[in-house]
Amino acid sequence: MSTNIEIFPSLPSKSWQETSTTLHLWTQVIGKIRMQFTPLINHWWNVTLYVTSRGLTTSPIPYETRSFQIDFDFIAHQLCISTSDGQRSVFALKPFSVAEFYQKTIHTLASLDIKVKVWTMPQEVSNPIHFEEDTKHAAYDPEYVHKFWMILLQANRIFTQFRSCFIGKVSPTHFFWGSFDLALTRFSGRIAPKHPGASGVADFITHEAYSHEVSSCGFWPGGGDVEPFFYSYAYPEPEGFKDYPIKPEAAYYHPDIQEFVLPLEALRISDSPEETLLSFLQSTYEAAAVLGKWDREALER
Repeated sequence: MSTNIEIFPSLPSKSWQETSTTLHLWTQVIGKIRMQFTPLINHWWNVTLYVTSRGLTTSPIPYETRSFQIDFDFIAHQLCISTSDGQRSVFALKPFSVAEFYQKTIHTLASLDIKVKVWTMPQEVSNPIHFEEDTKHAAYDPEYVHKFWMILLQANRIFTQFRSCFIGKVSPTHFFWGSFDLALTRFSGRIAPKHPGASGVADFITHEAYSHEVSSCGFWPGGGDVEPFFYSYAYPEPEGFKDYPIKPEAAYYHPDIQEFVLPLEALRISDSPEETLLSFLQSTYEAAAVLGKWDREALER
């Protein structure tokens, strides 16, 4: 049996910051391709990536009468593009720039008779550079990328278990390439007040994402001086939310981001990571559902 620390490996933000930034931008390239060819589904669920047994995937993307799929393989460290008519093309993931990754992806798709044209400006990042011009970000440490994926794999497993207890409207567990996080969202069924907006995000994006009341949880891999953490928040945030008693003891309400936070390191050293994370997810959901007066009898299994 693997130890808890091996299941949830250490992911110090500063140790893989350059790789994390580059990988974030690579996922945006792939996410924008998916967005180009898929119809809008509520709350932008049509644009996300999904965790697989080897990395991240777009899932099948329609293209005329065919479909294609793009997969990040974080075991073999490859990008694989496959089509419904049996074609397949692969290139290695290694330290090259966002511009080179973008060109390799577009050229590979063209070789499979798939023409792509996306808006190449990154989203939800500071000082964005068009993909085709970004020669600044060019790091790829396969060891840390693999560790990142291992955490996503376990988080996805536990989030899915948590999801199964809710019979109301609930999202898939999906990876948002804009914010670079894994997320799962439950809905009360009621329309929410118009979202006031978020820094660096167009209002039409947040208005669609938060059109209805939510209790959302997820995992963010950190950045800069901020270490990785699991999070949970409610929109709209009900009165008394930040003071609601939650579990485990290591979790707390972060006033700057207005979310409950459970540091990854606290989970790594716990006796039972699964039970610890589930207690965090359940208690913070209850903070939203109890204080927000959700119809829990109708929504929960």
